[in-house]
Amino acid sequence: MIPIANILQPLIDAAEAVITFLHDDVGFGWGLAIVGLTFITRMVILPLSLKQIRSMRHLQQHAPELKKLQEKYKGDKERLQREMMAFYKENQINPLASCWPLLLQLPVFLALYQLLNSDDFKADILAAPPAGFLFVDNLTEKATGVELAVLIILFIATQMGAGLVMSSRVQDRNQRLIMFGLPLIFAPFVANFPAGLAVYWISTNLWTLGQQWVVMHFWPPPDPKQAKEEVVAAKPPPSPPRKRKRRA
Repeated sequence: MIPIANILQPLIDAAEAVITFLHDDVGFGWGLAIVGLTFITRMVILPLSLKQIRSMRHLQQHAPELKKLQEKYKGDKERLQREMMAFYKENQINPLASCWPLLLQLPVFLALYQLLNSDDFKADILAAPPAGFLFVDNLTEKATGVELAVLIILFIATQMGAGLVMSSRVQDRNQRLIMFGLPLIFAPFVANFPAGLAVYWISTNLWTLGQQWVVMHFWPPPDPKQAKEEVVAAKPPPSPPRKRKRRA
């Protein structure tokens, strides 16, 4: 079996090149260089993120029709699945579009994890101090004590902040629970990774928070009532009944 580090080696090399360039040539500290890597990654996948947002808006616009389908076929799961897939195809909706930006960040996260655990990279960081960032003493080691507590608080706050911006128009109770429950579930993982990874994830949360604010401010989702009216208005009016000719 091929080790994951070998599969990700090109991405690991790319991440190291970006961080080293930002540190050596631009003059950033190591922590700020990781933040820079985060923002560069998010800018690269920004077109896909915008495509995801358009797909979500399209899905929200057709939410009343989907709800009718769910009510109509709630007793037949197989038929409901077929009808929903046909509906997605007919209206050019991709329900998986929202997953791609997150999935594309995962290899970068894993590559940075491998890089921060590399003895050579650790030596480079220690040879060109500071090896920390803000209140973090060493980005290549796991945070402990007060450092860990602050990182967890920042992780939860930024993750929930992004969810709070999105939840202003989210009506479904389960979606709200997911938005605010996931940060609490993933928070303990901060303790098991190098502190530099926590800096990366908090930075990407801040980007998401800003991106969601801009989107919600300039491109708000349709109101459920308005979406229903637009869907009804988009449907062609029923043709008038044909008049029968009277026989002489």
